[in-house]
Amino acid sequence: MEKERKIKLIWDFRGPQALPIAKHHEIHLKDFILAEKLEDWNITGFQQLTELHSIAFWVVPESEILKFRDVLKPNRAIVYNEQ
Repeated sequence: MEKERKIKLIWDFRGPQALPIAKHHEIHLKDFILAEKLEDWNITGFQQLTELHSIAFWVVPESEILKFRDVLKPNRAIVYNEQ
């Protein structure tokens, strides 16, 4: 049986406060995971891409994309490759 793909939901933040906002957004993602009892899907994070562009992200199973896209409104999504 083929393993379900994981999708990285991404929220983009831009401007001089992008990094602290991305860090704060990850806290909200973790709170959402706990509130919804989704502890099995606990891959979250933030990353500074440039001085003025940072992201927060959450990795979810592909089958759950539509539900979380509609509730949490990420800016984009990509296939997550575990490394």
